[in-house]
Amino acid sequence: MDSYNDEDAEGAASSGSAPPEHASGPVRRTAQPSQPSDGPQRSSGGARDPLSDRAPLPAPEDEPLPTSQPETSRTETRAAEPATAAVPGPRSGTPREDPFLPDRAQDQDQNRDPDPDAVPLDPDAPTRGIAALSLPYQVAVAVSLALIAVLAGVHVAMVFLHVAPSNTASKEYGKAIDAWVYPEFEQNWKLFAPNPLQQNVAVQVKAEVTTPDGDRRSTGWIDLSAEDGEAIRGNLLPSHTQQNALRRAWDFYVNSHDDKNRSSGLRGQLSESYVRRLVMARLERLDVGGEVERIRLRSSTSAVKAPDWSNEKIDLRPQFRVLPWWTVTAADLPGGVDNGRTEADR
Repeated sequence: MDSYNDEDAEGAASSGSAPPEHASGPVRRTAQPSQPSDGPQRSSGGARDPLSDRAPLPAPEDEPLPTSQPETSRTETRAAEPATAAVPGPRSGTPREDPFLPDRAQDQDQNRDPDPDAVPLDPDAPTRGIAALSLPYQVAVAVSLALIAVLAGVHVAMVFLHVAPSNTASKEYGKAIDAWVYPEFEQNWKLFAPNPLQQNVAVQVKAEVTTPDGDRRSTGWIDLSAEDGEAIRGNLLPSHTQQNALRRAWDFYVNSHDDKNRSSGLRGQLSESYVRRLVMARLERLDVGGEVERIRLRSSTSAVKAPDWSNEKIDLRPQFRVLPWWTVTAADLPGGVDNGRTEADR
């Protein structure tokens, strides 16, 4: 502690006024040795020093003692210090180092899996999807998607006009609609009828064949419907023609003939020709052993067995409808069918 000189202090005390500070230059001060005392220290003038009661602040154990620095404000000092840890955003994928979070929260945040849908921060990172393709491929993909959408729209419109009641559009474009729908996209509503079909109808054929030796013999009844069922059984994508060509041909014949097999007009003659050509194409694949001279068709109709929980009594015996013999002519041979004939026979 610095104090005034004893002589100056005594003179000031006797005169009752404070010594002038800048009358004849700086005031001469002498350093007084500090002496230990149990009580609070007081200045020589009798006033209590407010800083003498403060205890010295303990220095941190893990940090070195601060060295002498120029006097700066607290704000300037904190602004000059670099940030020790930055808190990244939720999509950065790096561990958070926030000193204000508890340890448990930091551990959970560090163990969190990165967001798989996070947008890459690197602007040069590769993109995905159509945007990753080159411009020619992008144009090709866009054109393909547009064509698929147009095709789907046309298909939905055609099927709608086919199943809708008769209207101006279906009458005007009936042929185009039928050509689009048949045979692959046919809509059969018998399943939703009040009395759905509860019968199994099998179409069978018998043929008279002339063997290469000149003998004539008759084959047994060949179940063509059973062959169709065996061909599509186990097939995940069977053809619509394989399932319905023979059935539709037989329905066409039955609906255009009476119970005595008499034709009802032009449709009846057309149905006979269609059935003959279809059956001859099937017999060509079976190789019956010679030239087919005549064919005969019949249908075997049997009721579907009732379920076990039903008490309904149903006659399961088949009923047959037998057609007369038809003599095979050249008009009954579709393309690619030679009926066992050689070039000389033709």
